[in-house]
Formats: sequence, structure tokens, C-alpha cells
Amino acid sequence: MAPPFRADHIGSLLRPQQLLEARSGLSSPAQMYSLDVPQPVKAAETQAIREVVKEQLQRGIRPITDGEYARHIYYGGFFEKLSGFEAKPDLPIPDAFRTDFPTTTGLARMGAKTRAAVICTGKIEYKESPYLAEWLALRDNLPQHLWREAKFTIPAPNYQHIQLKPGTAWTQESGYTSEQEYFNDLAKCYAAELQTLYDAGLRNIQVDDPHLTYFCSSQFLEGCKKDGTDTDELLDLYTRTHNQLLANKPAGLHVGMHLCRGNMSGSTHWVSGSYEKIAYKLFNETDYQTYYLEFDDVERAGGFEPLRFLPKGKNVVLGLVSTKTPGLEDQDTIREKISAAAAVIANSQGISQDEAKDCLALSPQCGFSSSSLAGGKGMTMESMWEKLQLVRDIASEVWG
Repeated sequence: MAPPFRADHIGSLLRPQQLLEARSGLSSPAQMYSLDVPQPVKAAETQAIREVVKEQLQRGIRPITDGEYARHIYYGGFFEKLSGFEAKPDLPIPDAFRTDFPTTTGLARMGAKTRAAVICTGKIEYKESPYLAEWLALRDNLPQHLWREAKFTIPAPNYQHIQLKPGTAWTQESGYTSEQEYFNDLAKCYAAELQTLYDAGLRNIQVDDPHLTYFCSSQFLEGCKKDGTDTDELLDLYTRTHNQLLANKPAGLHVGMHLCRGNMSGSTHWVSGSYEKIAYKLFNETDYQTYYLEFDDVERAGGFEPLRFLPKGKNVVLGLVSTKTPGLEDQDTIREKISAAAAVIANSQGISQDEAKDCLALSPQCGFSSSSLAGGKGMTMESMWEKLQLVRDIASEVWG
């Protein structure tokens, strides 16, 4: 099965200076879940989205995204808009979070004392769409025949739960007594959101779940052990929830999952390690069609060997172009890596290398700005567009 785009990208783009200036009053980490967005900021977001869509169209960049310009950070605007959730702007580090959780320990090294999160305080219900307005802001800049060439990103359902201290993702007053109850209702909200966005014309969604790679991290695994958490059961809970939200998705809606190891300001990542520990479960026990995986750095992400677990009928978008460094990659090297990945799949599935290449595509390894201020070290607008065009050109040469 071929991916929807041979040249893809992960969604977020560097913010233009005028948008950063407009959002400067909302740049504090404590405000990442703020729903109080002044009208001048909304107007700046609308203008920036209009311009970045036009730029993608002019340069032939697909899929078309809004750059996540209406969000402070890639997971913003979802949980806090569901009924039953409440944003907490200043939870203490480390007390409110999992022991040795890579993100919060990394933030603590940078001097952070608190971190915002969203906690369940009541019955989780879908009363209005968190992201419909964002999708419409992108869609309305496109003629209808191009709607299917757009892609929209949403955070994974386990985003809040995985970081919070065990047993604190919901309060006693919420009425929940088990993790399964919590995730059952959350999965229902996700399923409803997929339907809402599909009904509004969206055909391509990417679920961002960088935290699944934490199950490849010894630091995370050891921290869970200290907390008394069974990580096999926890991973099963998360993959089961992913499948619940996908169970009744519209047949015409393509949904893929993106995994990385962190993408903070200054090219910072939180964990390292091969996909080996999770690859079989990821590919064979989740119902996604496409997996967007970073492979730009062997030391950080490992090699292509885990692709031997990819079953027939699914596909992988190879993140071989780095958003963490501004230098332009060598085209021959990228083509050689695509061939190397295809060779692993061909050998494991007993198919030709050309057939294996048919289930692959190319992209940058992550977004260019997972939060408003999180561009890679030295990355500029010019280098960003050069990298996206490089992906476009290599994909055209490899797949036609």
C-alpha cells in the first residue's frame, strides 16, 4: 500500500516574525493551554496561515498544512477544549510528574520549576470540536479539489497521561476509578473529532505521538519501575486506545502516526534509542495505515532494522531530512538510505526492492517548529523551504 504522498512533511513550520510578535504576550510556557487569545493575535494567525498556504502552493509542497500557526505548541488546543478537562498552568517539577520523565528532567536541567498540563476533573465528553475552526482556517484557503491534498495534525490521546505522576491524570471528583475508564471516554471524543473533521472535508490526519519512543528509553523505563508501573501494560493501554479511536473512522479518511524523540528549541531532543523495542507492536498491533518515523540520525534514532517488522499493506514515511540542522542533505546519500530501508523490507517480506519502495515515502524527520519558538539551531525560513523542496525533488526522482 502506497503512502498518500511520496514527498511529505510533518506539519509544523517556522513562524513568521510578525506572528511571533503578535503572540509574544502568550509565549510563556504557563500559557500554552490558554484559551484567551486576543482578536489581534487571531487576525495575525489568519494572515500567516493564508500566506504559508500560498507559499506551499507556489513551491509545489505537499501535503498542504497550516504550519500549526494557530497553536503555541503542537498539542495545544485539544484536551483543554474537551468537557471534563482543566488546564493547570504551574504543576511542580518533579513532584507532579512521573519519576525521571525525560521531558520534565530535561526542562529541570534548563531551570524550569513548573510545567503546565491538562488534568481530568469531570466526565470527559465531546460537546464541541476542539479543532474544527483550525481546519476550516486552512481549508478556506484552498479550492475544494485541493482539500484532499491537505494534512492536519492532532496530539495523541496519551499525551497528558504519560507525563503525569501515576494516578493523577484525573481527580477523585471526576468520577473515574481506572485508567481504562478514562481512556474509553477519551477515545470516544477522538472518534467524534475524526468524524467532525471528515464531515468538514478533511481527508488526511496525522496523530503525533512522540512519547511512544520513550518506551525505547532506559531512563523512562527505569523511572516507571521506580513508580511501580508495568511498562508493558502501559504500552498496551496506549496502543489499545489508539485502536479504539480508529475503530469507526470514516473509510475515506487516511490516518497516520508520527513518532520522534523530542523537538524543542535549539534542536533539543529528550530521548535516544532505536525503534527496536516497540517496532513489532507498533506496526502489527496498531491500526494506523502510515507511520512517520525519524531516521536522520543513527545515534538518536537507530537504523532501519526495525522495519523488518512492517507487515504488508502498511507504509512508512522515512524522516531522512533533518529539521534540527540547517545544512542541506546530499541527494545521493538520501537516495542510498531509501534503498537501504527498502532492502530491509524486501528481505523480511520476500518481495523485490522495487515493491518494497512502493510502501515508502520521504519527509523531514520532524516538524520545523513544534512550538512557536522551537526552530532548529540555525534554521531559517530560507533553509526550511530549501529542505522541503529537496524532499519534493528527491521523491520525484525516486518514485516519479
